[in-house]
Amino acid sequence: MTDDAQRAVEFLKLAAAGEVDAAYRLTAEGGRHHNPYFAAGWEALKAGMRDAAEQAPDRRLDVKHVITSGELVAVHSHVVPRPGDDGMAVVHLFRFEAGKIAELWDVGQALPPDSPNADGPF
Repeated sequence: MTDDAQRAVEFLKLAAAGEVDAAYRLTAEGGRHHNPYFAAGWEALKAGMRDAAEQAPDRRLDVKHVITSGELVAVHSHVVPRPGDDGMAVVHLFRFEAGKIAELWDVGQALPPDSPNADGPF
């Protein structure tokens, strides 16, 4: 795994564990995120991540795949907010500059308990 890929996974694991400030040490100053539910800027997303950690302190993130291409890293994960929940399949796409996260996109799909797809989401 590349250094950037390791940093992307570390960011996600720290954030999922509620260690949001530690996660944001891996971000570049003036970086951008593209989550449509939060205002622009790291501070808004960081506040949302803190709130999520408070609401779901037992959140679990299980990384399934990591793909790198140049300055981009994609991480495909199973995120389970609370034990017993089916959770979501989530893809985070990171763009790095000089070893720091400069840009972040995320897309998620809720996992239905009665999916007809025997191959599963992962």
